[in-house]
Amino acid sequence: MNLWTELRAGAVLFEDDTALVLNKPSGVSVMGERHGTDLARLAEEAGEPVFPVHRIDKNTSGAILFAKQLRHHGDLTRQFNRRTVEKVYLAVVSAAATDADAARAPLPDVGVVDLPLSVGRKNRVRVAGNRADIGFDAAAARWSLAAGAEFDHVKTYPSQSRITAVTAGSDGGTTGSGTAAADATHRLLAVAPLTGRRHQIRVHLAWIGHPIVGDPLFDRAAAANGVRTHLHAWRLGFDTTAGKRVDVTAPPDPDFWQPVSGGAPARTELDRAYQRLRGSG
Repeated sequence: MNLWTELRAGAVLFEDDTALVLNKPSGVSVMGERHGTDLARLAEEAGEPVFPVHRIDKNTSGAILFAKQLRHHGDLTRQFNRRTVEKVYLAVVSAAATDADAARAPLPDVGVVDLPLSVGRKNRVRVAGNRADIGFDAAAARWSLAAGAEFDHVKTYPSQSRITAVTAGSDGGTTGSGTAAADATHRLLAVAPLTGRRHQIRVHLAWIGHPIVGDPLFDRAAAANGVRTHLHAWRLGFDTTAGKRVDVTAPPDPDFWQPVSGGAPARTELDRAYQRLRGSG
């Protein structure tokens, strides 16, 4: 059994004649890996070429969609461009004080991080403004830059992420009914990127004071100690080329829950968080 066959056997979430959705493990690239192996290369070497429709970072786990034939790739890709694909992530984040405390606010039932992004030095994605100019409007449950504070000397990209805490926590969040997914230092969030910018969720959460645990961009000490990035592509909704709506849920692996006090939350708590993000809970 080759590595592709081994990965595929335990990771298929959906498959038909045109599309394949896998539950990608953390630490494996989707494509374009310079040194090492990625899923696209493994599949091709195994005689089953697949064509990634979107990407998630190497250190992010979860649902990834492939076209099984190149002629179907465009139909699937256009859904992402039209924003008809539903994407929801789970993120274990720090609830401890950070240097972004000026922007940090108690997490609302549902909030929107409305912060434009730009590309800074060394091709790093950042918010297109100064950290001190990020404010939180409690009435609107929205993080945004102060009027006139958006950079005008670089190209900027409007970016929005909708977030909710899965359970109540120590910094004032009101959602949920238990403590299994919250403690004094970590929170579990469900995040729906309303736009699809590179590193959007990672940057948005870090810049409002809740960096993802193990993220090498913002939690370097943990990453240096071998802590994985605790970001997981949890749900994916798209239309098949035949027009059938498919909604896939990718269960996180046990390692994902390691920083979470009490382990994985109850399915009912996760479902409630998902409904809040959709505006129906």
